[in-house]
Amino acid sequence: MVDGRDVFVNDLLKKYRGARVDPVKMPAEDPLFLMYTSGTTGKPKGCQHSTGGYLSYVTGTSKYVQDIHPEDVYWCMADIGWITGHSYIVYGPLALAASTVIFEGAPTYPDPGRPWRIAEELDVNIFHTSPTAIRALRKVGPDEPKKYNYNFKHMTTVGEPIEPEVWRWYYNVVGKGKAVIVDTWWQTETGGFLCSTLPALDAMKPGSAGPGVPGIHPVIFDDEDREIKPGERKAGNICIKAPWPGAFQTIWGNRERYVDTYYGRYCKDKNSKDWRDWPYLAGDAALLAEDGYFRILGRLDDVINVAGHRLGTKELESASLVVEEVAEAAVVPVKDDIKGMLPDVYISLKPGITPDKAIAAKVSDAICDEIGKIARPKHVWIVPDMPKTRSGKIMRRVLAAISNDEDTGDVTTLSNPEIVKEIQEMEKKGH
Repeated sequence: MVDGRDVFVNDLLKKYRGARVDPVKMPAEDPLFLMYTSGTTGKPKGCQHSTGGYLSYVTGTSKYVQDIHPEDVYWCMADIGWITGHSYIVYGPLALAASTVIFEGAPTYPDPGRPWRIAEELDVNIFHTSPTAIRALRKVGPDEPKKYNYNFKHMTTVGEPIEPEVWRWYYNVVGKGKAVIVDTWWQTETGGFLCSTLPALDAMKPGSAGPGVPGIHPVIFDDEDREIKPGERKAGNICIKAPWPGAFQTIWGNRERYVDTYYGRYCKDKNSKDWRDWPYLAGDAALLAEDGYFRILGRLDDVINVAGHRLGTKELESASLVVEEVAEAAVVPVKDDIKGMLPDVYISLKPGITPDKAIAAKVSDAICDEIGKIARPKHVWIVPDMPKTRSGKIMRRVLAAISNDEDTGDVTTLSNPEIVKEIQEMEKKGH
């Protein structure tokens, strides 16, 4: 704490009890906040967002993508500490004068009916959550939503690609076949949605984010800088051609890293001041269908190269979830002497189902049927649970280390660290 500069907010608030404080005008380009990325791809980056551009972008996307109006009761079940919470619990809905629900705690505690009970009690009509939460709720309480009388007109999914089977449960059971779903793709750095269908205007497509939202012009490039056209069925690096208001301004204290990481890869001329020469590299792999809809495959690191074929781990996980007994799936690359890499598949089963080799075989067959024989996994491991963070995200890094017989690193911060040893012992025995 620096005297004269820093204050403890609790001390300061005492002086202003009951007072009305007029807002202070700020220049549009002034920094609004720094949001640090998780650091899963290296040292965490302090993304600096602007006051005017960011605020206008989250407000616009809240209105046109999420259909938020002043009379709506809107619930985004995210953490305010990350970008979704900042953008779509606080800034966007409040700028539109909507009622926004703030929730803290595990959605499945004390029972899996909790979210639907809250939705009924507060008359929520717009619901926004992540595939991680949807999968967890589907696993522990697949029929719970039917017990509650709530009415969603609109539902959002965000944070990672959603598997088509999970999407269908979200639509049919949670949304009761009536709510519109938007499957949004964006990042901490982008300040708002980049790809999504628009409610009532664009057709929904399970597992596909959709086209660029108004004003966003996505493009997919391959590793040779060639643009991949719609329907080519080739995975590539998704980029954004033109700048947009919500884009972050810089990495705090490291402008060089900002330029190199996000704009350097496909830059045509490093001395150019023309935006056309500086496409934004998102760092995600994607496919572009003939209908112009983008399917996000996950981080570029999550693409497995099998004998020259690029397979997205999300595609493989989605295929695994077609098997009825499977509740969760995680796919990681494992080294192979002939093909370089092969997929290793980890699955956990729905409650009450006994693991057996027939289920593992069904998963392997489903992957071959959905994607092709090139995608046949090296192993299908049936595990009692996945190693997870406290927010419920599956730690694929830990599974990859187990598959490749490497050090799993520090696992004490996991919500279930004991499962790591259990899986390692299971693999040593070969089942």
